[in-house]
Amino acid sequence: MYRTRFAPSPTGFLHIGGLRTAAYAYALAKHNHGQFLLRIEDTDQKREIEGATQKIFNTLKNFGLNWDETPVIQSERTQSGEYTKFVKLLLDSDHAFYCQCEGRNAKTEGYSQILRDPCRDKNLSSGAVKLKVPDNNTVSYKDYVLDKQISWNTNDVPDTTLLKSDGFPTYHLAVVIDDHFMRITHALRGHDWLPSTPIHLLIYDYLQFPRIEIGHLTDIQSPRGGKLSKRQDSVSCEQFIDAGYLPEALLNFVILLGWAPKDNRELFTLPEFVEAFDPFGFQKSNPLFTYDKLNWFNGQYIRQKSDSELLELLKPYAKNSLDPKIVNLVKDRLVKLSDYDTLTSFFSTPPQLNPSLFNDPHNSLNHLTFALNNLSNISNLTDQIKTEGFKVGDFFMSLRIAICGSRFTPPITEVMEIIGKHETIKRINLVIEKLKIKN
Repeated sequence: MYRTRFAPSPTGFLHIGGLRTAAYAYALAKHNHGQFLLRIEDTDQKREIEGATQKIFNTLKNFGLNWDETPVIQSERTQSGEYTKFVKLLLDSDHAFYCQCEGRNAKTEGYSQILRDPCRDKNLSSGAVKLKVPDNNTVSYKDYVLDKQISWNTNDVPDTTLLKSDGFPTYHLAVVIDDHFMRITHALRGHDWLPSTPIHLLIYDYLQFPRIEIGHLTDIQSPRGGKLSKRQDSVSCEQFIDAGYLPEALLNFVILLGWAPKDNRELFTLPEFVEAFDPFGFQKSNPLFTYDKLNWFNGQYIRQKSDSELLELLKPYAKNSLDPKIVNLVKDRLVKLSDYDTLTSFFSTPPQLNPSLFNDPHNSLNHLTFALNNLSNISNLTDQIKTEGFKVGDFFMSLRIAICGSRFTPPITEVMEIIGKHETIKRINLVIEKLKIKN
């Protein structure tokens, strides 16, 4: 049976890249009638943010990525001694050693270039525990995402810390033991973990654990250049939801950043994605995060909503009136739920006139004067416009600008019906007076 996992650290909000990894792991398991598990990797206690674990739970549920079995919490397994007993096996078999070297801050001092730790042959009995990497060996595996065999010479693999002096395991130790303990069959992780893979493979072999299938995903590229990052991009799922993106649209967008179906289909519900999922669809080149494409997906999903569903979805974002008629009128123009107030503000508040919007103020004055005199017969306005010799598009553009303050609005006759005859006349009269002054 396929058993996959998603293993985030509770150091903040769920990253877009994390959502993608979770979705792929979920689809890989469920497509093969397997199980999707969740593990919280919280052994780095200094970086943990209070409440982050619950936020991860809530976010995954919001996207429909529900897990099987009780989540595994690494700190709880640390307290019960689950890691130290395996460290003892590694020490007893001379595959690990104690190290008392002073810790190094990689951020300020850079990474050490020394591959063989000076403590490895000192036979120390306390301190941090490091993996004793053999010399002149080859470690290799077949990556099922990259679809190729990858090898390392162990002379290039550093002795690596497995257990810190505070008793907490590092990622390198915990990921192997936990994947074995959880009976994981397939792991998916970011491409930046690829250099650590030979370390993990050695631990599998030294502990006589059967190796699992490992796959490394492409890096999502930022529209600004380089890898999508917390420093320069909006990367948390919560940020996108708060901005008015629908979870199903964001998920649909993310799953196509690094995976493609055979038929180039674009719109997938989660069950449809699970059914179509094929690991051979993983792409080898790094995908580019593009807001235009995300906005397109969001617009598609907004327009699939019924008016009543959309009305409920808009409530957290709307300060303006949520009139069902107005919601229906702007539905096709919404890119994000948060756009609603911007698109509808003119319904409740007369817009400020921007004369530069009128290409021909004199002609617009004629349009508005004629409209004012014929509002009582608005249903036949188009026929009357043609009779007067006005260009229909130009005429209605003058009305849009006068009533809505914009060249891009919902159908203007429907807008006029909603705001009412009295308000329509008031706005047209106000613009007519200003155009007369300008002319």
